Amino acid sequence: MKLIERTDYMNEIKELSGTPDIKVITGVRRCGKSKLMDAFVQYIKGFDKDANIIHINYNLTEYENLLEYHALEEYVEDRYREGHINYLLIDEIQMCPSFEKAINSLHAKEKYDIYVTGSNAFLQSSDLATLFVGRTYEIHLFPFSFKEYLAYFPNANIYAAFTQYITEGGMAGSYLYKNETQKYRYINNEVLNALIVRDIINKNRLHNEPLLQALIDYLMDNIGNVTSIRSITNTLSSNMTKADHKTVSKYIDLLCKAFAFYRIRRYDIKGKKYLRSEDKYYLSDASFRFARLGTKNMDYGRVLENIVAIELLRRGYEVYVGVLYQKEIDFVVMKQGEKRYIQVANDISDPTTFQREVTPLLQIRDAYPKILIARTYQPRYQHEGIEIIDAADWIAGS
Repeated sequence: MKLIERTDYMNEIKELSGTPDIKVITGVRRCGKSKLMDAFVQYIKGFDKDANIIHINYNLTEYENLLEYHALEEYVEDRYREGHINYLLIDEIQMCPSFEKAINSLHAKEKYDIYVTGSNAFLQSSDLATLFVGRTYEIHLFPFSFKEYLAYFPNANIYAAFTQYITEGGMAGSYLYKNETQKYRYINNEVLNALIVRDIINKNRLHNEPLLQALIDYLMDNIGNVTSIRSITNTLSSNMTKADHKTVSKYIDLLCKAFAFYRIRRYDIKGKKYLRSEDKYYLSDASFRFARLGTKNMDYGRVLENIVAIELLRRGYEVYVGVLYQKEIDFVVMKQGEKRYIQVANDISDPTTFQREVTPLLQIRDAYPKILIARTYQPRYQHEGIEIIDAADWIAGS
């Protein structure tokens, strides 16, 4: 498989090298966690010839004898080298029952620089503080960004490549397959079905798989729509799927913890307060929707909105859905005191559509930047203080 350096993630992990934290690499299934670990190992070998690297990959049968936490700790301790920097890197750590006992013990000895990856069902952001007694630092991976997609296919025309990226997505494992059917079969079998059955159902011992499957279909079909637990439950019940509010809420929470979906809350721009009960849900990769529901009746506007939402999260923004005078701003984003208002549209060539998209932005009275992202196929320009940017250019980071 062709590899590219995921520069942003590599820079982050390099900067964390030597800190006392347990570095935990998280992300949706098949997004490249183990590949990042492998790349970091090669980096260590390149800059520190004397480093002692203890690298365990539980996907390999040679480590089957370490599937007991005492054996794991003993193996690591036997390979410790005094007077050297000792790096401990473990892939798929959840395969070792009670792994946290070994990691916490090794961390307490203050002799190792520790990095771990694992199934997203076992290493969830909300559970890290209780799972590991020592300090943790989460490095959260997303599927390939469009910028990384262009690095993988370096000679592609940016606008043609973006059209392809919209449906092909960022699951790099699918790029090895020659046609759309094969690509989506890989995403369905190796990512979605494995995530649903092995990561969510088995780990959490769920008893209502039909409800989980129906819930996934509903959320995928309603990407970018404001929805509530109550409305979801009522819709599923009307379609003869047995559902109650408590179970639907629990299953959505599990889907978000497994990084299949990301929940975006609503924010009242005028009142400067967060709104409860109604949220939006976005897929971690748009290709999941096409792999599961097909490409008929595609709503490119919603898909583009999904891609922008994930890119904003990837860039480290706090992301909210804006509400102003009963109108919606697709995204209000914040980072380190910076705020931006963003609208997303597929095609704004029609004057009526253009006016509909800019009107909510024009009604905002503060001086924070206002942006309309659309497929314009032209350089960025200004309209009454609103910056109009082509979607491919913005998502590529240019």
